[in-house]
Amino acid sequence: MRKDVTTSMLETDISNIWGSIEFSDLMKMEPRLSKAHETLAEGTGEGNDFLGWHHLPSRTTEAELDAIQKAANQIRRDSKALVVIGIGGSYLGARAAIEFMNGVMHNETDPVKIYFAGNHLSTRALNALVDRLENIDFSINIVSKSGSTMETAVAARMFRWLLNRKYGPEKAKQRIYVTTDPMKGKLRALAKEEGYMTFPIPSNVGGRYSVFTACGLLPMAVAGIDIRSVMAGARRAETELDVRSMDNPAWLYAAARNLMYENGKKIEMLCSYEPDFEYVGRWWQQLFGESEGKDGKGIFPASVDLTPDLHSMGQFIQDGARIMFETVINVEESPEEVVLKEEEIDTDGMNYLAGKNVDFVNKSAMNGTILAHTDGQVPNLKVNVPEQNEFYLGELFYFFEFACGISGYLLGVNPFNQPGVESYKRNMFALLGKPGYEKEREELMKRL
Repeated sequence: MRKDVTTSMLETDISNIWGSIEFSDLMKMEPRLSKAHETLAEGTGEGNDFLGWHHLPSRTTEAELDAIQKAANQIRRDSKALVVIGIGGSYLGARAAIEFMNGVMHNETDPVKIYFAGNHLSTRALNALVDRLENIDFSINIVSKSGSTMETAVAARMFRWLLNRKYGPEKAKQRIYVTTDPMKGKLRALAKEEGYMTFPIPSNVGGRYSVFTACGLLPMAVAGIDIRSVMAGARRAETELDVRSMDNPAWLYAAARNLMYENGKKIEMLCSYEPDFEYVGRWWQQLFGESEGKDGKGIFPASVDLTPDLHSMGQFIQDGARIMFETVINVEESPEEVVLKEEEIDTDGMNYLAGKNVDFVNKSAMNGTILAHTDGQVPNLKVNVPEQNEFYLGELFYFFEFACGISGYLLGVNPFNQPGVESYKRNMFALLGKPGYEKEREELMKRL
């Protein structure tokens, strides 16, 4: 039976954390949660110049969604593939959404293939993608606030050149879509000079919080995802998560993970029993890793794919260092049903499963694992998602964004900056010989 999206909402289940934390300690968190919520809602804390994501679902206009959908329809008419060129928040949300909705094998069946580039510097991987595009019509979507991110800029040059060679400069321009800062930056200047179609990443929205901008929505729409349903789910979450009490699932999630951190649990593993959730996990890793990992603090975020990783990481999770807890994403209603049949000769001894569907087996594996890990002193949170559709995808994305803001303020850090990310970039620019980095290059070369 399909869930009624007007009544069913995702939930945080904390029934498998007791013993690692006490109920009294959880309730003592309420004043801190209320303060963190107030800081976020009223924009009085550090990072308040990057709170534009907070009301994106409710403030995104129909005209803005129309423009994104119109561009997506144009891409679907004239292209057999779209290359999304971006790194971090410029592509993870889009890829997570597309695989969540269309599956990890989406390029085998979808009428428009969605490829991702600009998130690495591998010559082999770039050339492999060029070979796939050689004989088909394609467009590109360059996603970067600045336009100077190394991985993205290298790929953007390469695929712009490929379009120019294939279609000629003028026709190539009609196949280049740019998502960038609305006012400034090298990519904004290039787009204006060349006349590319552009979409804004609001200046007050950081990359890892940008999934509800054209960063996420344009590739989603090209993949055939109903972006209005995604935004509807996010809008409901924006309203529902403004409840200032322990009934708020984001409060429960933020409180439980911070209490476990304070009690020595330094690693959080996001677990899912659906392969289509792999990139939801990667998006979540960036969201929490960049938001909380600073000032010598933070829970280390790691995502695992269960049941496969039970056959590789299961031993460590069950019996290794007791420094971790798990958050399980549980999709309550499977979109598919495969019923196991009885075989005349029960060679594999599995006839006892006859008449049961595979989702029942999967849920049994999940519940058995949760109980085993809890017994092994690995506490488990569970986020129950009613169904795998666009509405609940929007709700899930917003839930994690909101909970991350609350959690960061509980931890005592600025959840909206990423000062540590710049260190490797300075070294890379120096080693590449970028003008202005001569002194740094000299010093680094002595160390190599």
